[in-house]
Amino acid sequence: MASIDRTDEWRDAYSPTLEVIEQLAREAYGQLPEHFRALCQDLIIEISDFPTDDVFDDMALETPFDLLGLFEGRGVTERFSVENGELPNRVSLFRRPILDYWAENEETLGDIIAHVLIHEIGHHFGLSDDDIEAIEASVAAA
Repeated sequence: MASIDRTDEWRDAYSPTLEVIEQLAREAYGQLPEHFRALCQDLIIEISDFPTDDVFDDMALETPFDLLGLFEGRGVTERFSVENGELPNRVSLFRRPILDYWAENEETLGDIIAHVLIHEIGHHFGLSDDDIEAIEASVAAA
């Protein structure tokens, strides 16, 4: 069987832009059940290349590539009222660390973005990292 040379597919390819990452995140968000999206109506989802310097310092990151996504705010279960004077909850996805992770693993870019987005939305619902990992493990086992 002759091998297929696919290097030409990549010769003129560029790294996915912020807009491409945003579109993949929108698609992943659109796949969430409607009742989950309803609980996320005030959630801001944004894409940037890296975490801010403040986040980098606050989280004591070793490199700016250490963080793929971040939830900022208080989980839905911790809020008493939507009108409490707090800023809306925010999920940030970081393009460059996501691309770095993608380059080192055997997952599709869309799957990675969906995983990071869903993980951070889990924090919006007040779930801990351990809770989220347990849910992911139960889904994978099913």
